[in-house]
Amino acid sequence: MTLAASGNAFLLLQPVDRTSPGLMAWWTILCVVSLCNIWMWWLSARALANRRESIAPPLFTYQRWQLILCAGYVLGCAFRAIVPRADVQRFGLFDTWISSVFVGRSVATVAELCFAAQWAMFLHHVSRQVDSRVGMRIAFTLVPLIFVAEICSWYGVLTTAYIGNTIEESIWALSGALLTFGMVWIRGRAAPPTRALLTVAIGLGALYVVYMCCVDVPMYASRWLADEANGRQYLTLSQGLWDANSRWIVTHAWDEWHPEMPWMSLYFSVGVWCSLALVHLPWLAERERFLAGLSETARLSSAR
Repeated sequence: MTLAASGNAFLLLQPVDRTSPGLMAWWTILCVVSLCNIWMWWLSARALANRRESIAPPLFTYQRWQLILCAGYVLGCAFRAIVPRADVQRFGLFDTWISSVFVGRSVATVAELCFAAQWAMFLHHVSRQVDSRVGMRIAFTLVPLIFVAEICSWYGVLTTAYIGNTIEESIWALSGALLTFGMVWIRGRAAPPTRALLTVAIGLGALYVVYMCCVDVPMYASRWLADEANGRQYLTLSQGLWDANSRWIVTHAWDEWHPEMPWMSLYFSVGVWCSLALVHLPWLAERERFLAGLSETARLSSAR
């Protein structure tokens, strides 16, 4: 809360357009959520350390890698939430070099690759349990697909042509659809505890794909079509690299930020919670299976 209060005071002191109270409230919420997310990651790290002796070494190793990748995503999203900016438009809340698009996009690239790797690990882990080659093959495609999406994102950011962002978000939608299909494919063969977790993940995956196809991709496509209709001149890659490093526009106007708020709000909250959940999902499934086994043993003993 101290960070948010200090940031609000700093926003008010900056010599820019009139600060919107709604924008300040939204940014404060993002900051609080981000700090809570970091705290939840720390609790996850403690929980994993405490149960190290009680779980199988391969599962511990899996969860440790999930925790490391989660750290990259949690910290990356926290940075982007506390110092938000719009890449193509080149605007942000603060007049500082860390608000530059180059810094922000670099952080985002690392964070998003970590997030993609988390989902790939999860799908591969569960697919191996049920011996599903289809699931494992899909798992191996996820990170390369997101790597290509990041290249498209950089193209859009550097040239300011939204076609790059449109393709990027389309690849994210495709990856989400493949991941969801992979989980549907293996769900029927999974053990009941894992099946329950997969059901929730499939529901979230379906909602994500619908959102991307109906909201996010059309938004970027419409921006690109509008720029094309207006004859916008785009930057070359070298010009864009210089521009992304040296130019940032400080604005506190609601109208400027409002179109970015929906995806940022979901991305820096629900997205991070999914990342945190991925650290614990296999352990939860194993724990439920263990408890179910104890219950069955107790039932059989009482029947005798």
